[in-house]
Amino acid sequence: MADNIARVFADAIATDPNRPLLTWYDDATGERTELSGATLANWVAKTANLLVDELALGPDATAAVLLPPHWQSAAVLLGCWSAGLTVADRPGEVDVLFAATDRTAEADAWSAGDRYALALHPFALPLREVPAGFADYVTEVRAHGDHFGAYPPGGPDHAALRDRATTRAAELGISPGDRLLVDVDRHPDPLDWLLAPLSAGATLVLCAHPDPARLADRQSTERATRTIA
Repeated sequence: MADNIARVFADAIATDPNRPLLTWYDDATGERTELSGATLANWVAKTANLLVDELALGPDATAAVLLPPHWQSAAVLLGCWSAGLTVADRPGEVDVLFAATDRTAEADAWSAGDRYALALHPFALPLREVPAGFADYVTEVRAHGDHFGAYPPGGPDHAALRDRATTRAAELGISPGDRLLVDVDRHPDPLDWLLAPLSAGATLVLCAHPDPARLADRQSTERATRTIA
């Protein structure tokens, strides 16, 4: 069993880093983005390097992540866990904060010296206008390295989260090799749409605002073996 969340992700892509790992749909906008394990690992590494090299954060630090389910949210969360950070689940004092541009007002409930805003653009384009008090995540993260090999121990919080992910995967009936189609509107918890599937060795098709009329074709096109709705 992986000894921390970073290893959960590393194990999930080890067999074939070039296969599609996470495919993102938003039926409200028509967006479709597909990431291989190697591509997502690149974003995760850049995020971890931003945290470690630029902000000097590590296993004693905490992060606030005010982001909806999204492929960029996966990169932020996995980057935080890879650097050993704990992702806080309630407002309070944290070391760094990531927020979607429509949730920056919520950041007032968190005390964080370093704050990054995300537009969650389909092509990960920089923000046209950066909110006051924030840096643009996409612009900042691109300057950092594509590889992160430190994988510090995550401590008891990571061990508990890893165990929860394993338990949740069993509850959802996820098996190794599954290709999961997940309605993220009904399952917004990263435990359901990210960690539990990765811990079980599954790949992901995440759907926001899913159109029921497209479900059957999508299941076939994406070769989904299981739907979590």
